[in-house]
Amino acid sequence: MANRERNKRTLLELVKLPENSHCADCGAPDPDWASYKLGLFVCLTCSGIHRNLSSRVKSIKLDYWEDELVAFMKSSGNARATAVYEKVLPPYYYRPQQTDCAVLREQWIRAKYERTEFTGETKYPPPSYTTGFYEGMLWKKGKENTQFLKRKFVLSERDFTLAYYNKENESKGPKAVIAIKDLNVTFQPEKIGHPHGMQITYLNKDRTRNLFVYHESPEETVTWYNALRAVRYAYLKTAYPTGTEADLIPNIMHNYPKEGYMEKTGPLQKEPFKRRWFILDSQNRKLLYFKGRLDAEELGVIFIGTESTSYSVSDRAPKHPRGNKWKFGLTLETPERQFLFMCEHEGEQREWLDALRQVMSKPMAPQDYTTEANIRNKR
Repeated sequence: MANRERNKRTLLELVKLPENSHCADCGAPDPDWASYKLGLFVCLTCSGIHRNLSSRVKSIKLDYWEDELVAFMKSSGNARATAVYEKVLPPYYYRPQQTDCAVLREQWIRAKYERTEFTGETKYPPPSYTTGFYEGMLWKKGKENTQFLKRKFVLSERDFTLAYYNKENESKGPKAVIAIKDLNVTFQPEKIGHPHGMQITYLNKDRTRNLFVYHESPEETVTWYNALRAVRYAYLKTAYPTGTEADLIPNIMHNYPKEGYMEKTGPLQKEPFKRRWFILDSQNRKLLYFKGRLDAEELGVIFIGTESTSYSVSDRAPKHPRGNKWKFGLTLETPERQFLFMCEHEGEQREWLDALRQVMSKPMAPQDYTTEANIRNKR
């Protein structure tokens, strides 16, 4: 008969080993669940996905473990599982983190263990994100309204473009052809109101444009995401031929550290405050603002430089604001002008201050000076 306490101690010792100390799938620290079918340690959230895959999971601390299962876990572990199930993981394929949305995490786990896409076995047909060309239908939000309509999208690595059509018939030509050079994609399920919602952002005549899309199938949605990452990675390798994999991967796609509503006044600081949706694009050092959170086109953009180049942010509020409903002020200083914002809650004010200061603390890259000059010339 198994010794319950002894086996529990053994498992707790195993999970403290460096190779097992983080969830095998999302990297969360101190996993306290395990798949005794696959021989790996996972967090509570990922364990639920494994259970749906009939992967046979147990709690390390709460469940009863037989001797033979503990012996299997001792002979297995996260490092061995990764060597098998991520043997040929493409460098561009996104590995979700613990803070990522549910669809990304679930499809990552399904791709690894259910579809075994990264074991090196020959797949036919090959995964769609590996072919350099992908097309299909996505639900896209209208530019001027909230209605989502099916639109055909075509992704081409040869041309480094993403095109979409208002009608499935391509004979009339695409509604837009987006250069992969200027494209970024983020998952935005809460913002869009769909668990598979994605935001495609790109430059259109030096102005930021958003497309809000989703697909009913979670697998199809994540396939689109990784197909876009694959083509972006191919573009970066062409544009920066001396760049290493470590240099290029962080630049494939990026999330936005802070989004939300603030009230904003005009350049004379006498205009009434108006509510605007702000997005902090820290990678490109841009603070973008839109009329609403699902607006297609930016109203304006503010470059965020460094403190050494006369940029700063403080919690100073205007003395006599006009038309504001919110009370927590934010003052952003740039070499050209002073921007005044109001936040609804003190916590929001603090988050914006921290996020903006983090951008200002980073040194500027050569391309940032070009971005700064382009934004100045737009005004």
